[in-house]
Amino acid sequence: MQFYKKTSSRKSLIGVTIKLTLILLFILGIVFFLNKIEFPAPKKDIQKVIPNEKFKIVK
Repeated sequence: MQFYKKTSSRKSLIGVTIKLTLILLFILGIVFFLNKIEFPAPKKDIQKVIPNEKFKIVK
């Protein structure tokens, strides 16, 4: 019984291409559905008072 090395990589190339296409479609689907969700806007304005002491004048 002789062992032989498979040198044809056509099947694996097709498999990798199909897997990458499915992953890309899955990611695009997630982005599409996240875009459809209406997230509520914040009701309160966020303001932080920064004292003038922390600013340095650079000339």
